[in-house]
Amino acid sequence: MTPSFFLIVAVVSLSICSTPHDAVAGEPADPVSLWHSAPTTDQSSAQRRPWVIRERDIILDVQLLQVLKDAAARPHPRMTVEFFDANRHELDITSTVSRFNDTAVLRGSFKPPSRGDFTLVATGNLLVGSLQVGDRFYKTEHVGNGRLKLLEVDPRKMPPE
Repeated sequence: MTPSFFLIVAVVSLSICSTPHDAVAGEPADPVSLWHSAPTTDQSSAQRRPWVIRERDIILDVQLLQVLKDAAARPHPRMTVEFFDANRHELDITSTVSRFNDTAVLRGSFKPPSRGDFTLVATGNLLVGSLQVGDRFYKTEHVGNGRLKLLEVDPRKMPPE
């Protein structure tokens, strides 16, 4: 056997060992959370707005947000969101419209067993929009200085927009 044969075997062996298991098995990677809870700041706004059932501060995964805004990034990585029930709901993005001004509109539904849909607008490092899972309605909103809140709202009590 020639030395080049051993070199080829070594390169192939290294590339197989360095490839993530999911890629070798042909299975998609585990989903990544689009946001996580942030330290709580001011909760008094829920008392001033009777349509807000509950709220919490959230922090976005900025790298994942940048991928979502990239028109050429296909397929999107698997991603989940967590509301207030400790269950993760996987997003199924069906439409992404990216704009030249660092803005993208994302629409889609939730993968089973969750039922519902969402519309989100990503601009800069912000993600605002609405999400409905089953009979529950959620919104993300910018509260200032790049901070975001996740709200569970009662649509019957909300003022018209």
